Amino acid sequence: MNTDTSVSNVVLITADSLRADAIGPYNDDQQTPVLDEIAARGTTFEHAFATGNWTPFSFPSLLASRPVFADTGEIGVGAVPTLAQTLADADIATGGFNAANGFLTEHWGYDAGFDTFDSFVASVGSSIYSRYLATHPTIEAWLQLAGAPFRRLRSGFTSGSHDRPFFDASRLFDVERAAQSFITETESPFFVWIHYMDTHTPYVPAPRYIREVSNGLVGTHRMLFAHTRTGLGREVGNRTLRDLRTLYQAAVRQIDASIGRVRETIDTTNHANKTAFIIAGDHGEEFQEHGHLAHYPKLYDELIQVPLLIELPDSFSTQQPRRVREQVGLDDIPPTIASLFDVGPSSSWTGSSLLPAITGDRHSTPDPVVSVAVRGETVTTQPIPRRIEDGELLVSVRDQTWTYIKHVDSEQIELYYRPADPTQQTDLSVDPTARQRRVIDRFATIAAEHVVKLRQATTDTDGTTEDNNHNDTAATNNAVEARLSALGYK
Repeated sequence: MNTDTSVSNVVLITADSLRADAIGPYNDDQQTPVLDEIAARGTTFEHAFATGNWTPFSFPSLLASRPVFADTGEIGVGAVPTLAQTLADADIATGGFNAANGFLTEHWGYDAGFDTFDSFVASVGSSIYSRYLATHPTIEAWLQLAGAPFRRLRSGFTSGSHDRPFFDASRLFDVERAAQSFITETESPFFVWIHYMDTHTPYVPAPRYIREVSNGLVGTHRMLFAHTRTGLGREVGNRTLRDLRTLYQAAVRQIDASIGRVRETIDTTNHANKTAFIIAGDHGEEFQEHGHLAHYPKLYDELIQVPLLIELPDSFSTQQPRRVREQVGLDDIPPTIASLFDVGPSSSWTGSSLLPAITGDRHSTPDPVVSVAVRGETVTTQPIPRRIEDGELLVSVRDQTWTYIKHVDSEQIELYYRPADPTQQTDLSVDPTARQRRVIDRFATIAAEHVVKLRQATTDTDGTTEDNNHNDTAATNNAVEARLSALGYK
């Protein structure tokens, strides 16, 4: 173990659909006291970018430091050395706990290298009622919200807590308890990954957090109404949109509270002085900034800019609270964690350790971050793409100020200057200045090189992946398909 870092354990916490501006370190209006404390003690990366708009597009970078499609032309990490495998080979205990996201299961190779792994996909119960709820998430959300007033009334008589939802739709307490057990029962060194789903649709937080983020002005009946309108495909007006945002922020606060309880477990097991915390979103969430809700295949900041916080223990003598302005990608997380354990990164990883940025030693500007999406004939086409050939490839290139987007088949391009246009509404590619043309030319080259690499991977497989790879959609087991249906995917 590297005695200069004094880091024996790393806790990586990822939250599905978590926008950067949804937490306090990026937006003073938000209520996330635990994440605020982590940021105040550690490093906040102001321009952290996901490598895709969907979980299966971003997680190859998060847990394997590889671009999606780069190795097989398909989603998943079954063909590459993962972070967990690299750490396990160095005799570090590994635990992974995913709150039932069907795209982060054994089926896609995400269990590789974990000594203890639970995706909770099968944790929906054996009854017909439980299986029905697992595949009909909006019904589950409605039941939870409708039952909230009765739970609150009962708690008033019994002095009970409002922390827990009527149904644990997000499986938050499952992953929290599993992670706490792993931390309690495992000796150092260890790596634990926790993935929360509360901020993925449908947003169904406990009533306490709805009241907390709305100062008690928004009741669960409003939340029920918002879910009903969106679930039935009705037009979403300003009031419904505000309510959905409130519900989303309440879910963020619920995750924040759970992270606080995990930190308490680290404290009570005497690991605090040797444990690093890393917090990241896997992608963002749209609230009609570009005409839709959730995270359809687009590459604007509401979907690509994510929070990234890294807090090292007090024993790491060179750590000071700081904010890093340079752009970083999620593929930098695996080499960062490996460097904290003094373990060499895999030669196939594309990211670089962020440790120099944390300690203030970084001297060179990092490369722009490339992100991708695959779009069918319309923006809202389902099923979600599993292969690069499942639609038109979109590629974006970002630094801390510019966003370039290329629609590869149609050759349409977009350019945005984010300091003056943070929501990317004014496309500057139509009549670019000389400076803007230079940015377009430079980023176009980066995007083209990335497309060549992805298509080369597809060519190299020579069609064998579609017939033989375990990622084939037709071979997906029933539990995974049920959970993907629960998340709104087909």
